[in-house]
Amino acid sequence: MKNLLTIVVFITGTLFSIAQPPKSAKSTKSEVCDLGVTINHDFSKAPILDSIMRHYTTNAMPGLSLAVYSEKEEWWAGAQGYASLENKIPMEKCHLQYLQSVSKTYMAVEILQLRERGKIDLDAPITKYLPLIYSRYIKNPEKITVRMLLNHTSGIPEYNDNPGFVSQVIEHPLRNFFPIDCLKSIADEDPLSIPGSTYKYVNTNYLLLSLIGDAITGDHTAFIKENIFKPLGLKNTYYGNNYSYLKNLDLPQSYWDVFNNGKPANISGFQQMTVVSSKGDDGIVCTTTDAIKFLKGLMEGKLLKPESMKEMLAFVKDEKGNNRYGMGMFYFDLGGIIAYGHGGGGVGAGCGLMYFPSQKLYVYFATNLGVLVESGLVKKAGEFRDAILAALLQ
Repeated sequence: MKNLLTIVVFITGTLFSIAQPPKSAKSTKSEVCDLGVTINHDFSKAPILDSIMRHYTTNAMPGLSLAVYSEKEEWWAGAQGYASLENKIPMEKCHLQYLQSVSKTYMAVEILQLRERGKIDLDAPITKYLPLIYSRYIKNPEKITVRMLLNHTSGIPEYNDNPGFVSQVIEHPLRNFFPIDCLKSIADEDPLSIPGSTYKYVNTNYLLLSLIGDAITGDHTAFIKENIFKPLGLKNTYYGNNYSYLKNLDLPQSYWDVFNNGKPANISGFQQMTVVSSKGDDGIVCTTTDAIKFLKGLMEGKLLKPESMKEMLAFVKDEKGNNRYGMGMFYFDLGGIIAYGHGGGGVGAGCGLMYFPSQKLYVYFATNLGVLVESGLVKKAGEFRDAILAALLQ
């Protein structure tokens, strides 16, 4: 499950021996950066947050970036470490970060907006909207509803778990893959469960939602830009229905501690390929402050009507009876402190976006270190996350 900074293995480390040389990250230090918010330089917890980031980027993680919004003190953002280890380019607040699976929240908002416009029925079978070219690869698609895709109860298999698909990506780490490739990989697999019966986080669900979005709107990415990015003024957020939209953006280099030796390798080309090839379940990049502006705008009712928000936060339970997932939204219980949000991880990045209602607090943290495979540095990423949350919630 792509959940905060702890992720199940997607692809093995053999890719690094054939990845292309990295391009240099751009430095924004001398450039004027408009984050679209006013940073409170007297934010009370800025010293400890900076200290935590400095600690974890000293002889450990490549780079870290963090943004926080609280009702009392408003905005703060910071960054430590390197956007490029090779060129010693510092990580800056202006660097864009990979949202990875946090993109699912944006996808869920689009589908709920379409429902509000009468374009889609959440309880209709996906065959009503999903073209046959895609639905033919899913067993019993007429028994699966749009709602089941949104809350991960469809029973559809995970394309990332298919050995055939994974081997193709391993053998061609810089070659883009397509939605049809993902769906073909699960065509012969049995459902994970009876549709609607069991929660199981599966990326294929949100890939299908993006294809449904394309079928209804013509281009789900254009719809998201017009109806989510634009109303919230997200001028530092990017998403596209092509394979070149990340070119020339101010992204940090991406790293993976593939040999678990504390010396992460640069796999920026592979990281970008996986992101631009993934739609609905991934694909968006933005500044840390733009990520919070999105979640804040969503929670403040600027994107969805109250009844849609109520459905978004209607969490299905896991096999232990715990609240797990709504529609594009995880339920987090941190020792009795509840949060809503999403996490994301890739071969060269990891992040988490959370809202704590009782604290009226938003936080987004990101690293340019891959978190798919357990290693000493990945454990450090988890420690960093926990230290940041502890400092903010105490």
